[in-house]
Amino acid sequence: MTNESARAFVPGHVTGFFSVHEAEDPEQAGSRGAGLTLSEGATIEVERAAETGMQLNDDFAAIEAVTRVLDALDAEARVTVRTDLPVSAGFGVSGAAALGTALTANRVFECGLSENELIAIAHAAEVEAGTGLGDVVAQARGGVPIRLDPGAPEYNRMDGVPARTRVEYLTLGERPTAEVLSGDTRGLSEVGVDMLVSLVEKPTLPSLMAASRKFAEVAGLLTPEVRAVIEDVQAEGGEAAMAMLGETVFALGTGLTDAGYDARACETHPAGATLEVE
Repeated sequence: MTNESARAFVPGHVTGFFSVHEAEDPEQAGSRGAGLTLSEGATIEVERAAETGMQLNDDFAAIEAVTRVLDALDAEARVTVRTDLPVSAGFGVSGAAALGTALTANRVFECGLSENELIAIAHAAEVEAGTGLGDVVAQARGGVPIRLDPGAPEYNRMDGVPARTRVEYLTLGERPTAEVLSGDTRGLSEVGVDMLVSLVEKPTLPSLMAASRKFAEVAGLLTPEVRAVIEDVQAEGGEAAMAMLGETVFALGTGLTDAGYDARACETHPAGATLEVE
């Protein structure tokens, strides 16, 4: 039976720290690092259409990574992305849109590709669009993913922190990922590799948060506003860090609430991206 439409859910993803790894082949390029996938994410619906169109919540949108996925699959479709997560604030919305589009378009257009092949297409699309380097593979895995080696599934190596937790977040503004990734990332990447080593030695949530805070500080990405919120959470005995890349603070448990902030709450997402039942 031919499907005229399909839907998928892709968890949000906040990165605590990362290092950039370039390659001519976008499937081999990407990042190492670690973060949290979130039970709040994006629902992506793909419908057959005479010409391609995109909508993000109630607005028309042009998401380059989604366009690249559709081109790779030779598909003309209407793509609708719905999310309660802030956009351009470090939650991986572009990666979610790309991965969700790949999964749903594969079903609608009967492309016959495997999960890893679709993840590779979405990952390459994000890399080429300049909007992310590691969100897609993390969102495909779920949990608290550690990206040991960069790239799509054929090339990368993944692990994870074996834990689940409540997560609170507070967004103070936007910071487009492309602005940071288009600059000199060598110093930032050196710090990211050091933080990965420290987390692998002790793969726990407190270790992840400590490495994330140190990364933001040493890499020069911490803004005064974000720093003030993190310090308030720590003063109350909580764990908080800055989401990469965005003006966003994420905290474990009730860290932000305990510090007096009106924060949104969710949980880590135990599974990766999923298609809805046909």
